[in-house]
Amino acid sequence: MKLGIVGLPNVGKSTLFNAITNAGAVVANYPFCTIEPNVGVVSVPDERLDFLAALYSPKKYTPAVIEFVDIAGLVKGASKGEGLGNKFLSNIRSTDAVVHVVRCFDDGGVIHVEGQTDPVRDIEIINLELIMADMEMLERRIDKAKKNAKGGDKRFLAEAATLERLYEYLDSGRVARSFKCSDAERELIGESDLLTLKPVIYAANLDEASLGSYAENEYFKAVEALAREEGSLTLPICARTEQELRELDDEDRAIFMEELGLSESGLSRLIKRSYELLGLISFLTAGADEVRAWTIKKGARAPQAAGKIHTDFERGFIRAEIVAFDDLKACGSLPAAKERGLVRSEGKDYVMRDGDVTLFRFNV
Repeated sequence: MKLGIVGLPNVGKSTLFNAITNAGAVVANYPFCTIEPNVGVVSVPDERLDFLAALYSPKKYTPAVIEFVDIAGLVKGASKGEGLGNKFLSNIRSTDAVVHVVRCFDDGGVIHVEGQTDPVRDIEIINLELIMADMEMLERRIDKAKKNAKGGDKRFLAEAATLERLYEYLDSGRVARSFKCSDAERELIGESDLLTLKPVIYAANLDEASLGSYAENEYFKAVEALAREEGSLTLPICARTEQELRELDDEDRAIFMEELGLSESGLSRLIKRSYELLGLISFLTAGADEVRAWTIKKGARAPQAAGKIHTDFERGFIRAEIVAFDDLKACGSLPAAKERGLVRSEGKDYVMRDGDVTLFRFNV
């Protein structure tokens, strides 16, 4: 999974990136501090994997990972090449989803590129630039479809009609991910690699004083309303607090989080939101050689999951021996789970569930 962290200059992008990746991106109080995207790969915290590691004492421990990309700040006119616009657009195009950081606090000591705090305006600035870039791409696709339709091919006529409807929708200032259409039309639109089609989490960057009561913060409420309207997700977070937490040892971090009323880190909450946004789950494999988490799409069947490990596993799939993690933990060992009849033998039609501890049987 590759997530792009975007936003206007000086909204807390790089501070948040540092906090969640500890990769040391430069943070400074001036626009375009980030020019080349900083990249950090982080392990997905998973207590289930920790339990399996304690149970099996494996030679190798392999958690799932997420790649975060801190992308340069964007300004008005980026779709026409203003600021670092072209670089911004190409970097965001390569991501699976977008973490859009918006500033939801007032601080006279931190320059805001637009002069004052207004998260909805900030979101609209970036969305407008992405919309304009998408409209340029759609113009080319519409022209191509119309040329191909001159021979009367109904397939290309339908394609042109769908894309023209979407073009008008974007022209009204709305993003492609909120466009209502059929599954077939959605598949067609997906071939265009549109920027505003990417799923989004709005990371509402609050100050420490507002973090514990974020639901009452007027800026956050405005962001949440906008996200709900377009089918996106929100995440209340304080980038500065997250960075401070990263600098503490485990004991002091636990005390500080308790004082702030936080039950888990911003990274953990962001990862959960990302999995939810992209419809992902994890299944687990365990043994003396390795314990490992594998990320798959929700709804994937057992052979597809086996294919994540190796294509031979999917090609020669026979069955999957599965025990739910919670059952395994309650029993304390795999033999105990087998004695209680909790280890199941599942075939090709089995839909994988989050936390399935799995052993695949195959023959090639």
